[in-house]
Amino acid sequence: MSDVATGPVSGPPDPHPASADLAWQGAVALRDALARGDVRSTDLVSSLVERAAVIDDPAGSIGLNAWAALDPAAMAVAAERDEETRAKRSRGPLHGLPVVIKDNIEAVGLPGWAGSSALVSRPSRDAPLVSRLREAGAVILASTNLSQWANIRSTRSTSGYSATGGLVANPYALDRSAGGSSSGSGAAVAAGLAPLAVGTETDGSIMCPGSLCGLVGIKPTVGAVPAEHVVPISASQDSPGPLGRSVEDVRLLLSVLTGTAPAAPSVPRLAVATTWRTGHAATDALFDAVVAELAAVHPVVARAVAVPGETEQDDELTVLLAELVDDLSGYLAGRPGEGVASLAEVVAYEDAHPQIEMRHFGHDLFERALTTGGRAGALYGPARERNLAWARTTCLEPALDQVEVLLAPLYGPAWKCDLVLGDHAAASPATMPAAIAGWPIATVPLGLAGGLPVGAALLGRPGSEWQLLEAASWIEHIVAGAVGRPRFTGATRG
Repeated sequence: MSDVATGPVSGPPDPHPASADLAWQGAVALRDALARGDVRSTDLVSSLVERAAVIDDPAGSIGLNAWAALDPAAMAVAAERDEETRAKRSRGPLHGLPVVIKDNIEAVGLPGWAGSSALVSRPSRDAPLVSRLREAGAVILASTNLSQWANIRSTRSTSGYSATGGLVANPYALDRSAGGSSSGSGAAVAAGLAPLAVGTETDGSIMCPGSLCGLVGIKPTVGAVPAEHVVPISASQDSPGPLGRSVEDVRLLLSVLTGTAPAAPSVPRLAVATTWRTGHAATDALFDAVVAELAAVHPVVARAVAVPGETEQDDELTVLLAELVDDLSGYLAGRPGEGVASLAEVVAYEDAHPQIEMRHFGHDLFERALTTGGRAGALYGPARERNLAWARTTCLEPALDQVEVLLAPLYGPAWKCDLVLGDHAAASPATMPAAIAGWPIATVPLGLAGGLPVGAALLGRPGSEWQLLEAASWIEHIVAGAVGRPRFTGATRG
């Protein structure tokens, strides 16, 4: 196992030493150990469940709160995988490996509530991406907490908080944000509660927890991973994707999620976005230092890239809210069981249950969405056209001219959780053009700034996921061991 996957041996003491040996192994190393019979899937699952009881339980001394629910079938599935291994049968590349999934992804036996009590009466189906995981031999271990409704509900929302799950903490500093909206997916992998996680991203929701929790993550090209039976925001921007502790682990999960084999390693050409900065001095300086080391081996061209103005930001929100009305309402109307069947009914439900649903902030964005008229509204078409032109023609195509990968800093260190005022992140514009265009974006750790993880962004053209991960592996090699294991220090905020 590499230092990238495990962190330095001299790191902080583990809060659950009995599970540490398995918890900090990378997914690829565990896959190989499972195949050899050196590790049993049942031992791995039971070890992680015991670890979660100590680290994740919100009533405990750490209270990470990353898991939304444990899959009640996980141990039985693990036992089945062990039996298949003994019979020298393998279901696929994830055989016996535990994977956690964000709780806006439906899976039989797990809630799929998107953090809202409005969905507690609705049974879950297996989303196609979950079927792919099961067919590859994975053990669906748990669902993970998230920013409610994937953080599209309020301008004052706090990343990682939901009505059903409470607030997710960052393993590196428990009073800091784990990012969002795939908060629990990031925190669970960073805390050694799972080797792999699936998140979803509309704009930044894999990149943010990846960067803040010291992980590798990728939002694939929109459509590369099926989003059916995933609680939606926007068909034009939603994309499920993997999070892991190393590039090789993320490659493994991405291959299963997309149903494609990793491309042969190549040498992508690189550019750096000189005008995309986080505004956090230590993060931007660390990015510059890593790029300087990278440029000594792989030439990097410097390019100024357009920064979004108010028009671009307003247009993106207009598009997202219009698509939300249509896409979420269509999803709710088609989900099995009785309950809310449209965005309007969600708003009415939350108005009727404010002590549960609006303890800390309201749903002003939902209310605004209902005024848009959806895709048929007068504002949608022009806003989408302007947005795509800015993202593709103004930003991405010139920046990627004659290169395959665009590099930028991503987020500053995790900020203090604040359930009154909401998020106050230091962030570059890197996620926005990739989100609007539906193009892929990845993150890889740069190291620590102020003792907390920060990451780089890597952007590419549609279908360039393997090139992005190849470039990410070069950065990973440069900074190997610089992030290390989390400290689990600080008081949590509930």
